[in-house]
Amino acid sequence: MLISCQFDPPTARKSFLPTGSPRCTGTTDHKVRVTASSEPGSPQAPNEDAFFVSADGYTVAIFDGATARTGTGCIHSVAWYTHSLAGALAGHARLTPAKALAAAITDTAARHQHTCDLAHPGTPSAAVAIVQARRRSLHYLLLGDVTLVLDLGHGIRVLTDSRVHATARAERQAADELPSGSSEKAQALVRMKQAELTVRNVAGGYWLAAADPAIVAHAITGEVPRQHVQLAALLSDGAARVVDPFGLSDWQGLLTVLSAAGPSELIRQVRAAETADPAGIRWPRNKIHDDATAILIQQ
Repeated sequence: MLISCQFDPPTARKSFLPTGSPRCTGTTDHKVRVTASSEPGSPQAPNEDAFFVSADGYTVAIFDGATARTGTGCIHSVAWYTHSLAGALAGHARLTPAKALAAAITDTAARHQHTCDLAHPGTPSAAVAIVQARRRSLHYLLLGDVTLVLDLGHGIRVLTDSRVHATARAERQAADELPSGSSEKAQALVRMKQAELTVRNVAGGYWLAAADPAIVAHAITGEVPRQHVQLAALLSDGAARVVDPFGLSDWQGLLTVLSAAGPSELIRQVRAAETADPAGIRWPRNKIHDDATAILIQQ
């Protein structure tokens, strides 16, 4: 699915969620163009990625649902959670990224607190990145292994929250050594997930959006002068694969593909690499085909 919008900040009145292919064009000298593409890893499975673009194009967010390999205590799917969180953020897009995410987590929790055990260690969760353009600065928030790439004119800056990769290392290595599709690999991934969950949203572990808005305090946040930002890209880990682990491009090359050919082309390249390594031998990975979302922001 592709969404391409060019916004007129003073007059736009709609917010865009990944439920169709809206197009809009502004008329002032201060336009923001947001182009996004999101695809599930398999046409037979729901997309556990989601994204949100505010009406003025000034707030853009990406959500990458954490794969559930164990019980969750919830009657809803991970895809339901990520898309609900994206929809909830739409109502708070004018707040700062941290306050907006906290409010969205609260709203989403309220939607299923009476039907689900939100205290369950495996309750649905998601990695999140938000960028918000203000008058002079571009503010960002990252929680989990999504990636923000900034072209600052004088160089590329890459931001991600890699804390999850510091957990369950032995279990992850054991899973990487097993062939994809095997029962042994599936069992190893469950053990890896169980190890990860013991340190999810606890001090010394890693942090994801789940049911408690207090986790926002542990997000990676910052800002850069807006005048320095030439391009910005948000990527789920399924789209960032083209750089790591596939090594088919560097981050500058990724931005070049996004700006010249669009997010759909980047995802096409990811799919081609995944298909060329169907057993995960060249590039060991948890999923042969992962959900992939790429968003390019131009101003």
